[in-house]
Amino acid sequence: MIHSIIESISRSIYTEFGDAYSICREAKKQDLKKPCFFISCINPTDRLFLNRRYFRQNPFCIQYFPADGLRGNEECLEAAERLFVCLEYLDVGGDWVMGTKLKYEVVDGILHFFVNYDMFVYRTAETFPVMEEVSSETSVKG
Repeated sequence: MIHSIIESISRSIYTEFGDAYSICREAKKQDLKKPCFFISCINPTDRLFLNRRYFRQNPFCIQYFPADGLRGNEECLEAAERLFVCLEYLDVGGDWVMGTKLKYEVVDGILHFFVNYDMFVYRTAETFPVMEEVSSETSVKG
């Protein structure tokens, strides 16, 4: 499920920003081609809600590394405004998921954009093979 959300975030960012920005999913601090985005899921939780329904919280951090060190802060603020719009709703496997708790901060010239994609998950019960035949014998005394 998390992989599907990351794919949807990548598609949405690509649609909004285009080819000029690279999108990374694995941490590689060296050889970053700036400007680029780095997508990571931080501390997902899964909590039993009712019967076999679970409430899953998926918080994400999208980091943006600006191209220009001189205009870095301004570039981060512009990117954050665009991320608010493009990450509000995602198409994840044919279902629309709304992003919640959208916020950002700029630390050391890097934008950290936070968004949650929370959803209910239904787990199917395990099925066990059914016995095909049952035979029993009884006897009565008397």
